[in-house]
Amino acid sequence: MPTVAYRCSSCLDHTLTRSFDVSHISIKCPNCGEFARFVHEGVLEQYEAFEESPPEDLDWERLGRMEKFLVCEKIVRQGKTIEDFEVEVHADEESDDEPTSGDQPTPDEQSHDDESTPDE
Repeated sequence: MPTVAYRCSSCLDHTLTRSFDVSHISIKCPNCGEFARFVHEGVLEQYEAFEESPPEDLDWERLGRMEKFLVCEKIVRQGKTIEDFEVEVHADEESDDEPTSGDQPTPDEQSHDDESTPDE
């Protein structure tokens, strides 16, 4: 069975290899100590390519790291194209808030990294 590599999204140094193929794994990184998302190797390669040469049709620099990973995951693993995304700035957001990508995950797709509740 083929193996897939996953890299820590916090330190980008530690790599795990697993015999299953998922978008990410969330575990404590033995290198940096963070409970982090370990990102699929293909997604990380796309992220690094966009960091080196941002896509012209998307305001890449306005996205946060996790939003960038989400865009790359949808391109690599779901067959989306860069044209499927747009950066939106909402009028009720302050200027220093990060905008969201136009192709947001549904609540079922959101990672457990966002553990805040509406009452907080």
